[in-house]
Amino acid sequence: MAATSPVALITGASSGIGEALAHCFAQAGHDLILVARSADKLAELAAELSADHGVRAWVEPADLSRPEAAGQLAHALRRKRRRVDVLVNNAGVLSQGSFAKMKPAAHAQIVDLNISGLTALLAHLLPAMVARGSGRVLNVASIAAFQPVPSLATYAASKAYVLSLTESLAEELRGSGVTITALCPGITATQMLSTAAQANARLDQLPGFLVGDVADVARQGFEACMRGDVICVPGVVNRAAMLASRSTPKWLVRRLGGLMARKGLQAPES
Repeated sequence: MAATSPVALITGASSGIGEALAHCFAQAGHDLILVARSADKLAELAAELSADHGVRAWVEPADLSRPEAAGQLAHALRRKRRRVDVLVNNAGVLSQGSFAKMKPAAHAQIVDLNISGLTALLAHLLPAMVARGSGRVLNVASIAAFQPVPSLATYAASKAYVLSLTESLAEELRGSGVTITALCPGITATQMLSTAAQANARLDQLPGFLVGDVADVARQGFEACMRGDVICVPGVVNRAAMLASRSTPKWLVRRLGGLMARKGLQAPES
């Protein structure tokens, strides 16, 4: 690959939407910086992407839930003189259950990674993009960002933060040459869904049309990022739900969300 190939940094790249996005960017000719906690999985993915697409792929293991991790990663990239043309903030964690029954550490983990880690990485890498007058950011939020979700309260709140931050920065960055996009997928067939289903068997009973294909979700997110769209909601059902949540009175959205949690998502008594 030529030295001028654009470079995409993808967090949470070892599986799920992050891995699928890595394939999208590699296929489009981007070199890659792959970030996640699992060095072994990242190394396997880097070798696969290089072999399949002829791109360079570097591995940077990091736990972005740690307060110092984003700064250390940014410092390592500067030391190695690796410019980031596209930042994909995909790393995230989900815990399902009654807020009062979840351990404080579970709430803290969601906030530390989904909010603090994402914000810190933006704060470290966005200024260089603005200074160059070029760059793209793709923040992976969720359809849960548009409404409260009982039994996923902290997770939904964290994704609402990601969506709000993205929309605010889209206006701040207008005319700068830097674009920022929020990808808001619905329920997607990833390891995260499989893990949640182990804790709640009712998730395995979701109808197929409600579960998105991870490759399709990633493709739509990639294309939206390249166009510079501010919000991307994959899937007709998800877009309808998003529009409905924005036009429906908030009290009714809350009630419907509570009804869904009680009747559909809560695990049966054992």
